[in-house]
Amino acid sequence: MTLKEHEKQVRGASLDERITGALVGAAVGDALGGPVEGYSPEQIVERHGGRVHGVVGPWNGDDWRTARPIAPYHKGDGHVTDDTLMTHALVRVYARVRDHLDAHAVADHLVPDLMTHPRWIPELEAEALLLQRVFLAEKWLVSRIHYGHVDPREAGVGNIVNCGAAMYMAPVGLVNAAHPAGAYAEALDVAGAHQSSYGREAAGVLAAAVAAACAPGATPDSVVAACLSLAKDGTRTAIEKVCEVASRHTDFESALRPLREAVAPYDTVGPDYRAPSLAARRPSRLHAIEELPVALGMVVVSGGDFRHAVLGAVNYGRDCDSIATMAGAVTGALGSPVPEGWAKTVAEASRLDLLEPAAALTEVAREIFARDVSRRRSHERAFAELGGPECSD
Repeated sequence: MTLKEHEKQVRGASLDERITGALVGAAVGDALGGPVEGYSPEQIVERHGGRVHGVVGPWNGDDWRTARPIAPYHKGDGHVTDDTLMTHALVRVYARVRDHLDAHAVADHLVPDLMTHPRWIPELEAEALLLQRVFLAEKWLVSRIHYGHVDPREAGVGNIVNCGAAMYMAPVGLVNAAHPAGAYAEALDVAGAHQSSYGREAAGVLAAAVAAACAPGATPDSVVAACLSLAKDGTRTAIEKVCEVASRHTDFESALRPLREAVAPYDTVGPDYRAPSLAARRPSRLHAIEELPVALGMVVVSGGDFRHAVLGAVNYGRDCDSIATMAGAVTGALGSPVPEGWAKTVAEASRLDLLEPAAALTEVAREIFARDVSRRRSHERAFAELGGPECSD
């Protein structure tokens, strides 16, 4: 496909195609990144004899159950991780509420979903509660809201500050397709139940990025511009610096080290991902999560191409399943096609229907938009009666 053909395909992508691309793309990125999560680009090359170019097996081979007792998960072989499981859980909340969400919707619907509905967990290779798979930062939702009876709007305060909320916030951007400011505001409300500080901010900006990517004619540059118009504090600066560096590269290989160097001053985890610094994941107005700026950087480097952006994110290492999840969601929303072979492998290996959540969310997004139009028209009529200007259709 030529560049012009690619651009024409992207411009013409429908809402259904963009939502499907974003959700399937996020899941595929997650599955590709899972087996190399936590390692450096150099370690990945040594382990795999070069860069990762598709689905690979567990880092520790058949010893995956015992190699890391704190995380006995089958990462690899096309298995999605908690990023995708949480994303699909949020889609289920939208399917029940069928309107915009807030922190109370998390308490009323997402928390019970984590606690009470066993389903197939690919990395556990068993039926289990989602609560039994998610990381401690996500278990926080249950501890604070269900057991602690904390106001959902404030429940995220005190949690470690990480990408835990941002990693599953793409659905908020999709129901606010082409309306980044609306996505940002809704995601901040939803994420308040889970995160605070720059972790909550990242959730808002990721949703905005996905919403911006859905706009007709959207490009990586327009997505980044939308993010910069909304992002605050260290998150904004980190995105600006990383994407500035990314704009000088057209291949992820040359961008791996420069992107890490650009984000390092804002990342609290430090150079050794598995041995975080003393300042790691603490609230700050000066810092940012690493995952979102790097994901956007890879979108820029790739020119919006799904395969290139996701492979760049995967081979970056560190928290690369979440980086690839975000890069996959944004490029998928831009209309860049997800390789069918990858999607088929991930769906079969994870025993997940990757298309069903997209179909459900597309239907809900259309319903929400219709409600928004009705609410807007009602407001316009009321405002006109108060002596304000009348709006014509």
